[in-house]
Amino acid sequence: MNKLDIDALDQADLLGSYRDKFDLPEGIIYLDGNSLGALPKGVAERVATVVKDEWGQSLIKSWNVHDWYPQPGRVGDKIARLIGAEKGTVVSADSTSVNLFKLLTAAVRLNAKTHPERRVILSDTGNFPTNLYIIQGLVDLLGDGYEMRLVAPEEIAEAFNDDIAAAVITQVDYRTGRRHDMAALTARAKAVGIKVIWDLCHSAGAFPIDLSGSGAELAVGCSYKYLNGGPGAPAYLYVAADLQESIRPPLSGWMGHTTPFDFDLEYKPAEGVARNLCGTPSVVGMSALETALEVWDDVDLNLVREKSQRMIELFAETVDELCPDAGFSQVTIYPEAQRGSQISLGHPEAYAIMQALIDQGVIGDFRAPNILRFGMTPLYVSYGDIYRAVEILAEIMATGSWDQPQYYARSAVT
Repeated sequence: MNKLDIDALDQADLLGSYRDKFDLPEGIIYLDGNSLGALPKGVAERVATVVKDEWGQSLIKSWNVHDWYPQPGRVGDKIARLIGAEKGTVVSADSTSVNLFKLLTAAVRLNAKTHPERRVILSDTGNFPTNLYIIQGLVDLLGDGYEMRLVAPEEIAEAFNDDIAAAVITQVDYRTGRRHDMAALTARAKAVGIKVIWDLCHSAGAFPIDLSGSGAELAVGCSYKYLNGGPGAPAYLYVAADLQESIRPPLSGWMGHTTPFDFDLEYKPAEGVARNLCGTPSVVGMSALETALEVWDDVDLNLVREKSQRMIELFAETVDELCPDAGFSQVTIYPEAQRGSQISLGHPEAYAIMQALIDQGVIGDFRAPNILRFGMTPLYVSYGDIYRAVEILAEIMATGSWDQPQYYARSAVT
């Protein structure tokens, strides 16, 4: 594809104007929004207002006069619209890992009432490691014969059987971008009485999700990737409406109490999804996220999906054209229905190559052992960005400029 074709794609891009809603560094092609989203305009000013005017001037009165207290539910409802969930089924709180512990523990407890003989928590080898660590921790905590069972991602459906208590499935594989069929797996799990907790960290904001329509009962996710909530932004959890009153939160904190400011000595869970709150929320982080979500108010997620897939295909075609002898193995080779919103390239020297790319202003990331990962974030990445990124990659590979000592030095965060 030539430059005229690329320019035509950008001129016809219905999402092109959203780029102006973000503060992007000059001269940077940012292809790591699947790890940390870019800064939406207005967020820095909102945080400054919260700190200087609300906290600084209104002090503790801000919980009431500036509506800090209802933030978790209010932000949850904004996220609900982006993941196909009903109002009142999502609450913003804590981290993804903590929320997973809450819902997984609740799911195992629920299943123990109807299937007490089940002792297996299922996941797949494509899951993000923190999810597996949470499962391992819960297994250790429960004892009594509980175990974690891992299978290959493509084998997860066949692994649903009558000894599974619950399953934890990340919809999009963080390394390869492979996407699970949520509706099909949820239906299969329900047929054999398995509670599934879906991880939406690499899904929300990347393409349309239909939690309600797919019959999903439980889900968790972060907000700092495609949703652009900022580093360490509050995560969220989803509980289907018909399951909410059955949940007994394992972390029964005061914010999940029905009347926290009565200061009862006995825990009484709040009605609905709010019972899954625990401690006091981070108001500064929640305020940044709430403002960041305003970007999505009029976004058509179908257009986001369409553009992300065209960008993936453009990236792959251009790598084939400009880097034919660079030694890349294309990890993201799935049909469109099985793709998330990233493309991954395999190479034995992936880490050094990525550092050289970053040095040239193209920011992606590295995932062990050998993956260069590039996120497609259609609201602020153009087709021209994609083509130019691959041109720079091709130049690095052709000249061997990546093969320098400084690019082999591992940083703490890759």
